[in-house]
Amino acid sequence: MRIRTIALVAHDNCKRDLIEWVRFNRGTLEKYRLVCTGTTGRLVQEALEEDGQKDLNITRLKSGPLGGDQQLGALIAEEVIDMIVFFWDPMQPQPHDVDVKALLRISNLYNVPTAYNRSTADFLISSPLFKEDYDRKIRDYSGYLNRELNEATSQN
Repeated sequence: MRIRTIALVAHDNCKRDLIEWVRFNRGTLEKYRLVCTGTTGRLVQEALEEDGQKDLNITRLKSGPLGGDQQLGALIAEEVIDMIVFFWDPMQPQPHDVDVKALLRISNLYNVPTAYNRSTADFLISSPLFKEDYDRKIRDYSGYLNRELNEATSQN
């Protein structure tokens, strides 16, 4: 079985919760590759160093508002990401809401299991399906890609 890749993302008000979740699941997470948006990745690494733990296999992207959400979206489209743990703050407007919405859309489009809170993240990380080969079904979009365009559409 190939090594799976888990994306970790958290809005500012949720970063502490994500760090606690990573600490709690450290033994499980060390078996996987982790991809984090910039600030989240830095804070996770710093927390593990404080604990005297060796680094997890973490790749840091740019901070979400500086393009990290879009980088992560590209990795999803390239089918690199197997699961997303995204602790988002539904009560706080984000300056990059359009990027967040695009990220959530692409994760749904590519049928990537996505946890938006700790309970869901716990269920996903402990699922027997995540520990074995799993053939994630991605919808066939060839009809969309090969659609006929009318003259008005093709001029744009």
